[in-house]
Amino acid sequence: MNIEAKRKYMLLCIVILLIAAIAAGTSDFWKDSGVESAKQGYVAVIRIDGPIYGGPDTDSILSGSSGVTSEQIMKEFQTARKDPQAKAILVRINSPGGSTGATQEIAEEMDKIRSSGKPIIISMGDMCASAGYWLASKGNYIFASPATITGSIGVYMDYTNVEDLMDKLGIKNEKIKSGAHKDILSMYRPMTGEEKEMVQTMVDDIYNQFVQTVADGRKMDENKVRSIADGRILTGKQAQDLGLVDAMGNYYDALSYAASSGGIQSENIPVKSYGSGVSLKGILSGEARNLSGIFGKALADSFKESVAGSSVPSMK
Repeated sequence: MNIEAKRKYMLLCIVILLIAAIAAGTSDFWKDSGVESAKQGYVAVIRIDGPIYGGPDTDSILSGSSGVTSEQIMKEFQTARKDPQAKAILVRINSPGGSTGATQEIAEEMDKIRSSGKPIIISMGDMCASAGYWLASKGNYIFASPATITGSIGVYMDYTNVEDLMDKLGIKNEKIKSGAHKDILSMYRPMTGEEKEMVQTMVDDIYNQFVQTVADGRKMDENKVRSIADGRILTGKQAQDLGLVDAMGNYYDALSYAASSGGIQSENIPVKSYGSGVSLKGILSGEARNLSGIFGKALADSFKESVAGSSVPSMK
């Protein structure tokens, strides 16, 4: 990269940072609304935006993840549960799915909130599928838009076999292992019939847990859930017709319902957004999405990948 190109690149970065700073300073998204003056308490808003991962909080520009982690979301649910002023929790979900283990960890915290008597209201965004729906089913009441993409109730595991390619390249993989199945799912050899049965049994076990979670959360017959839990995706309207969603409505409809459920009678609903503090990664990732309408989708995608990295959940 020559000097002139470097200057242009630095200038672009500065412009982006300035836009982000202005947006952060003026957008209502970054502000809590009326919490300090609220006498009846407030609605806690928790956002699950992107794929759901296990592991520590990744709220760092260098973390390499553009989704949310179980530790991050669990902390937010714990804070809302322990704060007596948080009268209801509104969970805004815009997620394609994620790790089963991480999802179950978050779901356990949601169960604790339900047990404490605080209502959890779900607001689905563009997408609330698979693991996203697993969490949605833990709510007292679910709102979706007619065109929201949801459902996808199911589990899968995939693996890649490059054995033939390795043979063509003249490369041989050798390993010393403690047991016959220690390298199960290895990309360097095909699975045996016995191993496929093992993995299928594991997938079926997690699938059964998923079905039971939805049946319990939605108070539906398990067989009815199984009849639609074949991985199919649904619109919000279709999901409502099948009993997976309670009502059509946007974020503000869900917020109003959450306030009423929590006993908050106020024209201006007091809101506290958890985990919505200004972070460099969050600002830049958000600005990258906005750039698509200004500089073109290719530049936006490239910038976002350079900031947050990319990853695909292994189970959905």
